[in-house]
Amino acid sequence: HEHHSDCTQHCHQVKVSEEPVHHHHEHRNLHDIAHIITHSDLHDKIKMQSLQVFTALAEAEAKVHGKTVDEVHFHEVGAIDTIIDIAGCVLALEYLGIEKIFVSNIHTGSGFVNCAHGLMPVPAPATAELLQGLQHSHGKIEKELTTPTGAALMKVLAVSTNDIPQGFSGSKIAYGAGTWDLEIPNVLRISIGELEAEAGGELLVAECNIDDMNGELYPYVQERLLQAGALDCWLTPIIMKKGRPAQTLSVLLDPQNLDQLTDILLTETTSLGVRYYAVHRHINYRKVTIVSLPEGEVRIKYAQMDGKIVNIAPEFEDCKVLALKSGHSLKTIMQAAAAAAEAQLEQ
Repeated sequence: HEHHSDCTQHCHQVKVSEEPVHHHHEHRNLHDIAHIITHSDLHDKIKMQSLQVFTALAEAEAKVHGKTVDEVHFHEVGAIDTIIDIAGCVLALEYLGIEKIFVSNIHTGSGFVNCAHGLMPVPAPATAELLQGLQHSHGKIEKELTTPTGAALMKVLAVSTNDIPQGFSGSKIAYGAGTWDLEIPNVLRISIGELEAEAGGELLVAECNIDDMNGELYPYVQERLLQAGALDCWLTPIIMKKGRPAQTLSVLLDPQNLDQLTDILLTETTSLGVRYYAVHRHINYRKVTIVSLPEGEVRIKYAQMDGKIVNIAPEFEDCKVLALKSGHSLKTIMQAAAAAAEAQLEQ
Protein backbone atom coordinates (compact mmCIF):
# COMPACT_ATOMS: atom_id res chain seq x y z
CA HIS A 1 0.00 0.00 0.00
CA GLU A 2 1.72 3.15 -1.17
CA HIS A 3 -0.17 6.25 -0.08
CA HIS A 4 0.82 9.09 -2.41
CA SER A 5 0.36 12.46 -0.74
CA ASP A 6 2.02 15.79 -0.22
CA CYS A 7 4.63 15.24 2.49
CA THR A 8 4.37 18.73 3.97
CA GLN A 9 0.68 18.17 4.60
CA HIS A 10 1.28 14.74 6.13
CA CYS A 11 4.17 15.75 8.35
CA HIS A 12 1.99 18.38 10.00
CA GLN A 13 -0.58 15.70 10.81
CA VAL A 14 1.07 14.61 14.07
CA LYS A 15 1.98 16.80 17.01
CA VAL A 16 3.96 15.63 20.03
CA SER A 17 3.02 17.33 23.28
CA GLU A 18 5.84 18.68 25.44
CA GLU A 19 3.41 19.32 28.32
CA PRO A 20 0.70 17.36 30.13
CA VAL A 21 -2.21 16.59 27.82
CA HIS A 22 -4.99 19.20 27.73
CA HIS A 23 -7.87 18.34 25.46
CA HIS A 24 -8.63 20.97 22.81
CA HIS A 25 -11.06 20.69 19.95
CA GLU A 26 -8.35 20.87 17.28
CA HIS A 27 -6.39 17.76 18.35
CA ARG A 28 -7.15 14.10 19.03
CA ASN A 29 -4.94 11.51 20.65
CA LEU A 30 -5.15 7.72 20.35
CA HIS A 31 -7.69 7.50 23.18
CA ASP A 32 -9.99 9.99 21.43
CA ILE A 33 -9.76 8.13 18.12
CA ALA A 34 -10.33 4.79 19.86
CA HIS A 35 -13.51 6.26 21.38
CA ILE A 36 -14.75 7.33 17.93
CA ILE A 37 -14.08 3.90 16.41
CA THR A 38 -15.43 1.79 19.28
CA HIS A 39 -18.67 3.82 19.38
CA SER A 40 -19.21 3.55 15.62
CA ASP A 41 -21.64 1.18 13.87
CA LEU A 42 -18.80 -0.94 12.48
CA HIS A 43 -18.77 -4.53 13.66
CA ASP A 44 -16.20 -5.71 16.19
CA LYS A 45 -13.66 -7.18 13.77
CA ILE A 46 -13.43 -3.92 11.79
CA LYS A 47 -13.10 -1.92 14.99
CA MET A 48 -10.33 -4.14 16.34
CA GLN A 49 -8.26 -4.16 13.15
CA SER A 50 -8.66 -0.40 12.69
CA LEU A 51 -7.49 0.19 16.25
CA GLN A 52 -4.52 -2.11 15.73
CA VAL A 53 -3.41 -0.02 12.74
CA PHE A 54 -3.94 3.25 14.61
CA THR A 55 -2.06 1.89 17.61
CA ALA A 56 0.89 0.88 15.42
CA LEU A 57 0.91 4.36 13.88
CA ALA A 58 0.79 6.10 17.27
CA GLU A 59 3.45 3.82 18.76
CA ALA A 60 5.82 4.53 15.86
CA GLU A 61 5.32 8.29 16.17
CA ALA A 62 5.83 8.11 19.93
CA LYS A 63 9.00 6.06 19.61
CA VAL A 64 10.73 8.32 17.09
CA HIS A 65 9.88 11.37 19.21
CA GLY A 66 10.84 9.75 22.51
CA LYS A 67 7.37 10.34 23.96
CA THR A 68 4.44 8.26 25.20
CA VAL A 69 1.54 7.24 22.99
CA ASP A 70 -0.80 9.58 24.89
CA GLU A 71 1.46 12.52 24.03
CA VAL A 72 1.02 11.96 20.30
CA HIS A 73 -1.78 14.15 18.93
CA PHE A 74 -3.42 13.97 15.53
CA HIS A 75 -4.58 17.30 14.15
CA GLU A 76 -8.34 17.38 13.61
CA VAL A 77 -8.32 17.27 9.79
CA GLY A 78 -5.50 14.76 9.69
CA ALA A 79 -7.23 12.55 12.24
CA ILE A 80 -10.49 12.49 10.26
CA ASP A 81 -8.62 11.71 7.03
CA THR A 82 -6.63 8.96 8.69
CA ILE A 83 -9.72 7.41 10.34
CA ILE A 84 -11.37 7.26 6.91
CA ASP A 85 -8.21 5.86 5.29
CA ILE A 86 -7.66 3.15 7.88
CA ALA A 87 -11.26 2.13 8.69
CA GLY A 88 -12.16 2.35 4.99
CA CYS A 89 -9.33 0.01 3.99
CA VAL A 90 -10.19 -2.52 6.69
CA LEU A 91 -13.89 -2.35 5.82
CA ALA A 92 -13.13 -2.86 2.12
CA LEU A 93 -11.03 -5.94 2.87
CA GLU A 94 -13.85 -7.40 4.93
CA TYR A 95 -16.45 -6.63 2.25
CA LEU A 96 -14.34 -8.24 -0.47
CA GLY A 97 -13.73 -11.32 1.66
CA ILE A 98 -9.94 -10.88 1.68
CA GLU A 99 -8.44 -13.38 4.09
CA LYS A 100 -4.76 -12.58 3.63
CA ILE A 101 -2.64 -9.80 2.10
CA PHE A 102 0.78 -10.30 0.53
CA VAL A 103 2.84 -7.21 -0.21
CA SER A 104 5.93 -7.14 -2.42
CA ASN A 105 8.91 -4.83 -2.00
CA ILE A 106 7.63 -1.41 -0.90
CA HIS A 107 9.16 1.64 -2.59
CA THR A 108 9.60 4.38 -0.02
CA GLY A 109 11.14 7.00 -2.29
CA SER A 110 14.31 8.88 -1.41
CA GLY A 111 15.70 12.36 -0.83
CA PHE A 112 14.56 14.84 1.79
CA VAL A 113 11.37 16.68 2.67
CA ASN A 114 10.56 19.74 4.74
CA CYS A 115 8.42 18.80 7.71
CA ALA A 116 7.25 20.53 10.88
CA HIS A 117 10.46 19.37 12.59
CA GLY A 118 12.75 20.55 9.80
CA LEU A 119 14.46 18.73 6.96
CA MET A 120 13.86 14.97 7.20
CA PRO A 121 15.11 12.05 5.09
CA VAL A 122 12.69 9.86 3.14
CA PRO A 123 11.22 7.62 4.41
CA ALA A 124 10.01 9.77 7.32
CA PRO A 125 11.16 8.47 10.74
CA ALA A 126 7.78 6.98 11.66
CA THR A 127 7.49 5.32 8.24
CA ALA A 128 10.96 3.80 8.62
CA GLU A 129 10.00 2.49 12.06
CA LEU A 130 6.79 0.89 10.77
CA LEU A 131 8.51 -0.74 7.79
CA GLN A 132 10.81 -2.81 9.98
CA GLY A 133 10.13 -6.45 9.16
CA LEU A 134 8.74 -5.61 5.70
CA GLN A 135 10.78 -5.65 2.49
CA HIS A 136 11.33 -2.11 1.25
CA SER A 137 13.78 -0.05 -0.78
CA HIS A 138 14.42 3.62 -1.56
CA GLY A 139 14.51 3.48 -5.36
CA LYS A 140 15.56 6.44 -7.49
CA ILE A 141 12.49 8.66 -7.09
CA GLU A 142 13.13 11.64 -4.81
CA LYS A 143 9.61 11.79 -3.43
CA GLU A 144 7.77 10.40 -0.40
CA LEU A 145 6.07 7.34 -1.94
CA THR A 146 5.09 5.68 1.35
CA THR A 147 3.58 7.55 4.30
CA PRO A 148 3.19 6.35 7.91
CA THR A 149 -0.49 5.58 7.28
CA GLY A 150 0.29 3.26 4.37
CA ALA A 151 3.19 1.69 6.26
CA ALA A 152 0.97 1.09 9.33
CA LEU A 153 -1.66 -0.66 7.21
CA MET A 154 0.94 -3.00 5.76
CA LYS A 155 2.64 -3.54 9.12
CA VAL A 156 -0.56 -4.79 10.72
CA LEU A 157 -2.45 -6.37 7.82
CA ALA A 158 0.10 -7.76 5.35
CA VAL A 159 2.78 -10.41 4.96
CA SER A 160 5.95 -9.51 3.04
CA THR A 161 6.76 -11.66 0.00
CA ASN A 162 9.46 -11.78 -2.69
CA ASP A 163 7.13 -12.90 -5.45
CA ILE A 164 3.53 -13.83 -6.19
CA PRO A 165 2.72 -16.64 -3.72
CA GLN A 166 2.83 -20.13 -5.16
CA GLY A 167 -0.66 -21.40 -5.96
CA PHE A 168 -2.13 -17.90 -6.42
CA SER A 169 -4.73 -17.57 -9.17
CA GLY A 170 -5.77 -13.98 -9.87
CA SER A 171 -9.34 -13.01 -10.79
CA LYS A 172 -9.32 -9.19 -10.69
CA ILE A 173 -6.77 -6.38 -10.94
CA ALA A 174 -7.21 -2.79 -9.79
CA TYR A 175 -5.02 0.31 -10.01
CA GLY A 176 -4.81 3.39 -7.81
CA ALA A 177 -3.09 6.36 -9.44
CA GLY A 178 -1.18 9.11 -7.66
CA THR A 179 -1.20 12.75 -8.78
CA TRP A 180 2.54 13.18 -9.29
CA ASP A 181 4.10 12.79 -12.76
CA LEU A 182 7.07 10.53 -12.00
CA GLU A 183 9.74 8.76 -14.03
CA ILE A 184 7.95 5.48 -13.34
CA PRO A 185 4.20 4.76 -13.39
CA ASN A 186 2.80 6.40 -10.25
CA VAL A 187 0.32 3.63 -9.53
CA LEU A 188 -0.41 1.00 -6.95
CA ARG A 189 -1.57 -2.32 -8.41
CA ILE A 190 -3.64 -4.80 -6.43
CA SER A 191 -4.44 -8.32 -7.59
CA ILE A 192 -7.34 -10.20 -5.99
CA GLY A 193 -7.61 -13.92 -6.34
CA GLU A 194 -7.51 -17.27 -4.65
CA LEU A 195 -4.63 -19.11 -3.07
CA GLU A 196 -4.89 -22.84 -3.52
CA ALA A 197 -3.75 -24.42 -0.30
CA GLU A 198 -1.48 -27.43 -0.35
CA ALA A 199 -3.20 -30.74 0.23
CA GLY A 200 -0.79 -31.62 3.01
CA GLY A 201 2.24 -30.27 4.77
CA GLU A 202 3.63 -30.02 8.26
CA LEU A 203 2.22 -27.39 10.57
CA LEU A 204 2.59 -26.72 14.29
CA VAL A 205 0.14 -26.49 17.15
CA ALA A 206 1.27 -24.17 19.95
CA GLU A 207 -0.70 -24.21 23.17
CA CYS A 208 -0.70 -23.19 26.79
CA ASN A 209 -2.86 -23.99 29.84
CA ILE A 210 -4.32 -20.97 31.62
CA ASP A 211 -6.19 -20.95 34.94
CA ASP A 212 -5.80 -17.36 36.14
CA MET A 213 -6.82 -15.05 33.28
CA ASN A 214 -9.94 -12.88 32.96
CA GLY A 215 -12.26 -14.55 30.45
CA GLU A 216 -12.92 -11.20 28.75
CA LEU A 217 -9.34 -11.23 27.40
CA TYR A 218 -9.63 -14.43 25.35
CA PRO A 219 -11.50 -12.95 22.33
CA TYR A 220 -8.93 -10.15 22.07
CA VAL A 221 -5.99 -12.58 22.26
CA GLN A 222 -7.57 -14.81 19.62
CA GLU A 223 -8.08 -11.84 17.27
CA ARG A 224 -4.44 -10.82 17.76
CA LEU A 225 -3.24 -14.35 16.97
CA LEU A 226 -5.41 -14.71 13.86
CA GLN A 227 -4.42 -11.27 12.58
CA ALA A 228 -0.72 -12.14 13.09
CA GLY A 229 -1.00 -15.20 10.86
CA ALA A 230 -2.46 -18.02 12.97
CA LEU A 231 -4.37 -20.47 10.78
CA ASP A 232 -6.81 -21.33 13.56
CA CYS A 233 -7.23 -20.69 17.26
CA TRP A 234 -9.48 -22.40 19.82
CA LEU A 235 -10.16 -22.91 23.53
CA THR A 236 -10.65 -26.24 25.32
CA PRO A 237 -11.98 -26.45 28.91
CA ILE A 238 -9.69 -28.55 31.12
CA ILE A 239 -9.11 -29.39 34.80
CA MET A 240 -5.61 -28.61 36.06
CA LYS A 241 -3.82 -29.63 39.25
CA LYS A 242 -5.65 -29.15 42.54
CA GLY A 243 -8.92 -29.45 40.59
CA ARG A 244 -8.71 -25.95 39.11
CA PRO A 245 -10.94 -25.29 36.07
CA ALA A 246 -8.88 -23.84 33.23
CA GLN A 247 -8.59 -23.38 29.47
CA THR A 248 -6.12 -24.70 26.91
CA LEU A 249 -5.47 -22.01 24.31
CA SER A 250 -4.37 -23.74 21.08
CA VAL A 251 -3.02 -22.16 17.90
CA LEU A 252 -2.53 -23.82 14.50
CA LEU A 253 0.33 -22.13 12.64
CA ASP A 254 3.00 -22.27 9.99
CA PRO A 255 6.43 -23.00 11.52
CA GLN A 256 7.77 -19.68 10.20
CA ASN A 257 5.28 -17.80 12.39
CA LEU A 258 6.14 -19.63 15.61
CA ASP A 259 8.26 -16.90 17.22
CA GLN A 260 5.80 -14.08 16.45
CA LEU A 261 2.76 -15.99 17.70
CA THR A 262 4.60 -17.28 20.77
CA ASP A 263 5.45 -13.68 21.67
CA ILE A 264 1.75 -12.81 21.55
CA LEU A 265 0.83 -15.77 23.74
CA LEU A 266 3.43 -14.85 26.35
CA THR A 267 2.70 -11.11 26.39
CA GLU A 268 -1.09 -11.07 26.03
CA THR A 269 -1.94 -14.00 28.35
CA THR A 270 -0.90 -14.93 31.89
CA SER A 271 0.83 -18.12 30.72
CA LEU A 272 4.48 -18.56 31.68
CA GLY A 273 5.28 -20.95 28.84
CA VAL A 274 4.18 -22.37 25.49
CA ARG A 275 4.56 -25.91 24.14
CA TYR A 276 4.31 -26.87 20.48
CA TYR A 277 4.28 -29.98 18.33
CA ALA A 278 4.08 -30.92 14.65
CA VAL A 279 0.80 -31.87 12.94
CA HIS A 280 -0.36 -32.61 9.38
CA ARG A 281 -3.62 -31.57 7.76
CA HIS A 282 -5.64 -32.02 4.58
CA ILE A 283 -7.97 -29.20 3.54
CA ASN A 284 -10.55 -28.68 0.82
CA TYR A 285 -10.14 -26.01 -1.83
CA ARG A 286 -12.23 -22.93 -1.00
CA LYS A 287 -13.82 -20.28 -3.19
CA VAL A 288 -15.72 -17.10 -2.22
CA THR A 289 -18.52 -15.57 -4.30
CA ILE A 290 -21.42 -13.16 -3.70
CA VAL A 291 -25.17 -13.78 -4.02
CA SER A 292 -27.88 -11.11 -4.12
CA LEU A 293 -31.00 -11.32 -1.96
CA PRO A 294 -33.88 -8.83 -1.83
CA GLU A 295 -32.41 -7.62 1.48
CA GLY A 296 -28.87 -7.19 0.11
CA GLU A 297 -25.68 -9.07 -0.77
CA VAL A 298 -24.16 -12.03 1.07
CA ARG A 299 -20.74 -13.56 0.61
CA ILE A 300 -20.73 -17.33 0.13
CA LYS A 301 -17.84 -19.70 0.75
CA TYR A 302 -17.76 -22.91 -1.29
CA ALA A 303 -15.66 -25.91 -0.31
CA GLN A 304 -14.55 -28.24 -3.11
CA MET A 305 -13.11 -31.75 -3.03
CA ASP A 306 -12.09 -33.60 -6.17
CA GLY A 307 -13.77 -30.88 -8.24
CA LYS A 308 -17.14 -31.23 -6.49
CA ILE A 309 -18.88 -28.76 -4.15
CA VAL A 310 -19.14 -30.44 -0.74
CA ASN A 311 -20.16 -27.48 1.42
CA ILE A 312 -21.84 -24.09 1.07
CA ALA A 313 -21.50 -21.57 3.90
CA PRO A 314 -23.06 -18.08 3.91
CA GLU A 315 -20.96 -15.41 5.64
CA PHE A 316 -22.44 -15.02 9.12
CA GLU A 317 -21.70 -11.29 9.52
CA ASP A 318 -23.36 -10.44 6.19
CA CYS A 319 -26.47 -12.40 7.13
CA LYS A 320 -26.55 -10.78 10.58
CA VAL A 321 -26.51 -7.28 9.06
CA LEU A 322 -29.34 -8.12 6.64
CA ALA A 323 -31.40 -9.75 9.38
CA LEU A 324 -31.12 -6.69 11.62
CA LYS A 325 -31.88 -4.33 8.75
CA SER A 326 -34.84 -6.26 7.34
CA GLY A 327 -36.42 -7.58 10.53
CA HIS A 328 -36.31 -11.14 9.21
CA SER A 329 -34.86 -13.91 11.37
CA LEU A 330 -31.18 -14.68 10.98
CA LYS A 331 -31.88 -18.32 10.10
CA THR A 332 -34.27 -17.21 7.33
CA ILE A 333 -31.59 -15.00 5.77
CA MET A 334 -28.97 -17.76 6.02
CA GLN A 335 -31.31 -20.31 4.43
CA ALA A 336 -32.20 -17.91 1.61
CA ALA A 337 -28.50 -17.18 0.99
CA ALA A 338 -27.63 -20.89 0.84
CA ALA A 339 -30.54 -21.51 -1.55
CA ALA A 340 -29.41 -18.64 -3.78
CA ALA A 341 -25.90 -20.03 -3.82
CA GLU A 342 -27.14 -23.47 -4.86
CA ALA A 343 -29.24 -21.90 -7.61
CA GLN A 344 -26.19 -19.97 -8.81
CA LEU A 345 -24.25 -23.22 -9.11
CA GLU A 346 -26.96 -24.76 -11.28
CA GLN A 347 -26.88 -21.92 -13.82
